[in-house]
Amino acid sequence: MIEQTKFHKQRWIALGFLAFSLLVISLDNTVLNLALPAISRDMGATLNGLQWIVDAYTLVFAALLLTMGSIGDRYGRKRLLQVGLIIFGLFSLGAALSQSTGMLIAMRAIMGIGGAIIMPSTLSILTATFRDPRERAQAIALWAATFSLGTGIGPLVGGYLLAHYHWSSVFYINIPVVIIAVFGGYFFIQDSRAEKLRNIDVPGCLLSLGGLFSLVYGIIQAGIDGWNAQNVLIAFGIAVVLLTIFAFWELRTPNAMLPLRFFRNMSFTGANIALTLVAFAMFGSFCFMSQYLQTVQGYTALEAGVRLLPMAVAAFIGAVSSARIARVIGTKIAVGAGIFVAGAGLFYFYRVAAVDTSYLSIAIGMSITALGMGLAMSPATNSIMGSIPVDEAGVGSAMNDTTRQIGGALGVAIMGTLLNSTYAAKIDAIKWPVPLPAPAMAGIRGGIQGAHIVAGTVKTQSPALAQEIIKKADEAFTFGMAHTLLIASIIMVAAAVLVVLIVPTRVRPYSDLPPVTPKTQNKDDTKKP
Repeated sequence: MIEQTKFHKQRWIALGFLAFSLLVISLDNTVLNLALPAISRDMGATLNGLQWIVDAYTLVFAALLLTMGSIGDRYGRKRLLQVGLIIFGLFSLGAALSQSTGMLIAMRAIMGIGGAIIMPSTLSILTATFRDPRERAQAIALWAATFSLGTGIGPLVGGYLLAHYHWSSVFYINIPVVIIAVFGGYFFIQDSRAEKLRNIDVPGCLLSLGGLFSLVYGIIQAGIDGWNAQNVLIAFGIAVVLLTIFAFWELRTPNAMLPLRFFRNMSFTGANIALTLVAFAMFGSFCFMSQYLQTVQGYTALEAGVRLLPMAVAAFIGAVSSARIARVIGTKIAVGAGIFVAGAGLFYFYRVAAVDTSYLSIAIGMSITALGMGLAMSPATNSIMGSIPVDEAGVGSAMNDTTRQIGGALGVAIMGTLLNSTYAAKIDAIKWPVPLPAPAMAGIRGGIQGAHIVAGTVKTQSPALAQEIIKKADEAFTFGMAHTLLIASIIMVAAAVLVVLIVPTRVRPYSDLPPVTPKTQNKDDTKKP
């Protein structure tokens, strides 16, 4: 009882270390992208190798979330969080010391295991620590604000490190964050687990792992090889089969890893659908932002990071304010309004997007979008976590994270395909002043970076032609980006409408659901012998 009182008094300090644990993931996800050119130069990594340095982590992370959330509920969330942090820190060190592309990809994949443990553990511990709905909503708002802040300052941190140190510094920076989170969490975070302990749903874990792995792999490869590629179709086919069997199994096993009864509650289902659509639009529309700022606008990595700061600040303000706003106007309106504001920001960005758009216009568009996201994400997360029993907070948190990962991966693949096809079509329609060799045309058509590389090779012979290549490629890229932003804004508005239609005004606790009606007995079974 004394220990319980002690942990209750220090629950806000515990939240700080939970947020710090989450920070290592949000920083890592954004810092690495800036380091890819330096890694390519140092290791001679191919484009496919660079892609898998990023995707190996995403693939393992997304596939393991549900399994790790379930294990945390069974064996203890704090204990699992500590293990996840140590794995993440040790293999960040391994990534920093990597001597080859293959070794770096392997280190990133194992870091994905750590990340899949950390993210659902932080949110499930938070839910078990803050039992009062009002306090829980505020705590989730601060949790989401920390993630937004980490994502926003990641480019700034990465830009500074790459300007002054070797690319390995983007992995070394994870280690002190992990050390602080481990030691602080050990002393201040209270462990929690399900009160009614059940056996681990091994078939469910294996089916979800295989199904999600195949699904995310197919999405990633679709963005590289095309949606009709044989390996992509096979991956999607395996995913459909395994996830269908998973759903069938979960409906019938008494120890279901993901109890499908949760989906009867629209506070859970509606918020998950909304987060999937939002992640689709946001990841898909902002995955090319660093290319736009650095390649088209001409900023260095550090300068681009500085110019992304308003987005981080706006997202932080929106997230911190969201709990109070949701209390006044209700979860449904808060989430719907936030998503609509984000969609309006993307539409504004579409209207002003050009090769020579002023930074002020860019900052306004990014800030409006980020503010809307901050307002929407934490009430939606609170809707999910408030709608499930605390005993199963780990798997509920993992579901919240999994939907975002799948939505984001789909957004990057589909929006990236749209941007690339639009860019290539614009390039094909250009009448060049002189005929260009086939390899040069292939380089220009392949993407904005390839076009700038081609321009660099012809600059010594024909500066005017080099300038023309850069001008036309930048215009084609910006045109494709603008139309991608338009589609993303339409998806956001549709998501906002959907939220208003299906999400309850207030979070509906699991205990408020009507009981499941048992199957009617066979008449013969009711007869007396």
